[in-house]
Amino acid sequence: MPLPADKKRLLYNKAREIREKIVWVTEKCGGSHIGGAMSQTDLLVSLYYNRLRINPKDYKWEDRDRFILSKGHGGVGHAVILGDLGFFPEKDLADFNKTGSPFGMHLDYLKVPGVDASTGSLGHGLSIAIGMALGACLQGFQWRTYCLLGDGECNEGTIWEAAMSASHYKIYNMTTIVDRNKFMIDGPTESVMGLEPFAKKWEAFGWRVIEIDGHDLDQIDDAFDAVEAEKTKPTVIIANTIKGKGVDFMEDQAKWHYAGLDSEMSKKAIEAIRKKYPLV
Repeated sequence: MPLPADKKRLLYNKAREIREKIVWVTEKCGGSHIGGAMSQTDLLVSLYYNRLRINPKDYKWEDRDRFILSKGHGGVGHAVILGDLGFFPEKDLADFNKTGSPFGMHLDYLKVPGVDASTGSLGHGLSIAIGMALGACLQGFQWRTYCLLGDGECNEGTIWEAAMSASHYKIYNMTTIVDRNKFMIDGPTESVMGLEPFAKKWEAFGWRVIEIDGHDLDQIDDAFDAVEAEKTKPTVIIANTIKGKGVDFMEDQAKWHYAGLDSEMSKKAIEAIRKKYPLV
């Protein structure tokens, strides 16, 4: 079902704003994992501005939903959203990844309000999320756990150990998403370590699979609804995305997995975002 027009407009404009802020922080800090931060933006905006039950003024609220960014190198995009929502003063992001700053390239849950787990050693976030979801079931809590994986980290054996345990325990109170941008630091995922047939792998581990365009706000919202309606098994959303989405000179290029921006490149990136996403 399509999103209401006013809600879709809010999410669309917010995604544009978040992309611009990612560019700003990347210029300030000298470099970030900007390609993956851009590819995940529509997914995280859909979560944080239309789905997650959270309270920036009480970020340890016991009944909040949990979010695990398993692809921890996407922390710059996560931090920008948390700052925008008021978990901490947004101006603090000017010191992102600088000595003495609480904001490392991979966010630390002990230092950054709104972060539920420290990630970055790839392959472990799904296990953490499953543990949280199982704990909620055992204790009778109604909050939900959300986990965003990178496709490159699905090379890790720990992902598949976790996938096996989730189906064994029938973990259905968790929403798992894969940012399938098809690139990692070493190049195309299918050249480095082929994942295909990717959907069939998840199905073989006992998961329901939903494939979507990870930049289509209606498809994202419909997928979240479908996952929450499933009460018998875990579900993974394979979100097909574009590395560097929104900046034409970054899109579908491994070299933008991690990169810096000088003032001129930053200006061009902002112009590209505004051209691709005119305000509505």
